[in-house]
Amino acid sequence: MWRDLGITKQGWDQLPAVVRTTLLSLRQQVRLLEIRHAAYEKLLAAMREQVATIDDLKAEIAELRERLGQNSSNSSKPPSSDPPSYKRKPPREPKGRRRGAQPGHQGSARELLPVEEVDHLVELRPASCAGCGRKLRGDDPEVERHQVSEVPAVRAEVTEYRRHTLRCSACGRRTRADWPAGVAHMSFGSRTQAVIAYLTGRLGASHRDVTEAMSVLYGLSLSTGSVSSIQRQVSEALRGPVEEASHFIRQQKSQHVDETGWRESGHLKWLWVNATRDVTAFEVLDGRGAAEAKRVISPEAGGIVTTDRYWSYDWLAGRRRQVCWAHLRRDFQAMVDRGGESAVTGRALLEQGKRLFKLWHQLRAGDLSHERLASLMRPVRREVKRLLEAGARCGHQKTRRTCTNILKVECSLWTFLRVEGVEPTNNAAERALRRAVLWRRKSFGTQSAEGSRFVGRVLTAVQTLRQQGRNVLEYLARVCAAVGPSNEVSTRLLPQPP
Repeated sequence: MWRDLGITKQGWDQLPAVVRTTLLSLRQQVRLLEIRHAAYEKLLAAMREQVATIDDLKAEIAELRERLGQNSSNSSKPPSSDPPSYKRKPPREPKGRRRGAQPGHQGSARELLPVEEVDHLVELRPASCAGCGRKLRGDDPEVERHQVSEVPAVRAEVTEYRRHTLRCSACGRRTRADWPAGVAHMSFGSRTQAVIAYLTGRLGASHRDVTEAMSVLYGLSLSTGSVSSIQRQVSEALRGPVEEASHFIRQQKSQHVDETGWRESGHLKWLWVNATRDVTAFEVLDGRGAAEAKRVISPEAGGIVTTDRYWSYDWLAGRRRQVCWAHLRRDFQAMVDRGGESAVTGRALLEQGKRLFKLWHQLRAGDLSHERLASLMRPVRREVKRLLEAGARCGHQKTRRTCTNILKVECSLWTFLRVEGVEPTNNAAERALRRAVLWRRKSFGTQSAEGSRFVGRVLTAVQTLRQQGRNVLEYLARVCAAVGPSNEVSTRLLPQPP
């Protein structure tokens, strides 16, 4: 004790007993306070840790609730994934009219074919008068016409080629006959290959469904392994036209790019699409990063690319990119669903989005010029930027991050106003992917890299031909039968000259 007071042992002994007792008591109280203070600090640290844990749990619960509440209106989920509890916009109030066509509606009945396109004509004349029984002759100048279309019963034609090898009687050399030009090297002809490619690539039929359809429709027996073999043949036949089409697409003024998951042998791959007005290309790639995006989009070309806000496209220059407003509208709806300050910002941004699409539809209808659209959109641009800046200061972390990230690509929100022919949404790419998504749901993907190449090539051919109004089945038959450079022009997927 005396050392703590800075005095000698002798000085301590000289202090009165009362003083020494008091000092000892005070020292004990100080030690007790120090122990209590240490315990308090430890308890305070534990409470701070618990508060931090509670805050983290609250944030996690909010995140999980937001995920649970995600649907097609506030996220990239398709409408088919909406839960039963999701309430869509209420249907319009009934107007008191019965279902179906209304009085005065112009019908759309099936039109009769011209007589020269009819295969069989059957003349029906009454033999005698229904009143007096007298024999009737002549033709009705206003004859009643009724046409019945029937699908003929078809069976696959089988042609056997018997290739002879003969010995020359003079020199003894054996000579084998050549196969005729255009004969398939496999057991199925070009049109059979085309039908199978059409059933799988256009209609998304499974291998087993294809074998059944070919048996029922054409009496042709084949195995699921034969279907895969034919797909490989068709894929190889499409390689040249698809490569040419992909190169053509990357040079176009307006492109729409998107991607969706695709399973290959159980592993996650990504099906990419680049859609333009006349040609659309698909390709299954290993990932969805910037490296894959640069394979789909030419970094050197100067076209405008419409995408969502995914980071894989951030390497694109702002003036070369259009960010999809349909995706932005879902982001704004997600803000509304969070409530509070986020909802105020989200509702205001949704209102500006409505103004944007109203003006855009007027442009599409021909009621506005492109210059007039750009002029009317100036106040919308200013208000959107102001709201995003306000949202970037919002107290909700996710809303703050969303608005901050949108501001980083703010110049890419309005490219469609600067460049005529560019649309504000990426609907073209999403529509192109829809058929592929349906195919994926039924097939669960592909089992090999060859199967994935077939998917990309046949989808490219099917989507492009449908865009151009060309017959898909006839093209596939032609490309499967194509031999030599003379057929290159007829198998091209590029827009045909008028």
